Amino acid sequence: QVQLVESGGGLVQAGGSLRLSCVASGLTFSRYVLMGWFRQAPEKEREFVASIRWSSMRADYADSVKGRFTVSTDDAKNTVYLQMNSLKPEDTADYFCAARLGYGMGYVDSGYDYWGQGTQVTVSS
Repeated sequence: QVQLVESGGGLVQAGGSLRLSCVASGLTFSRYVLMGWFRQAPEKEREFVASIRWSSMRADYADSVKGRFTVSTDDAKNTVYLQMNSLKPEDTADYFCAARLGYGMGYVDSGYDYWGQGTQVTVSS
């Protein structure tokens, strides 16, 4: 059974930082697995934030977070991180971790096979 469990959300002032974690279990971790981060703000559609292929340095980011967010993996801990710096009020959303089995890019949420329950991030101005 695949499980993705996010943590690390919270309330932070604009300009601050947070690090989200996603612990994954039940997967065979290899370059075949793409891990993604998405977010959904109130009354908005879920949107792509970042992705990284397991055991790879290759990462992709939404334009809105480039230069501020960094996605990484810790293979030994089966964990994916999203380091968020220089946070803005518009980053306020529920953040979700997702896993996609297969190759190709992962900008669309429908391409992912497994999802975590989400963690809330609130950035105050």
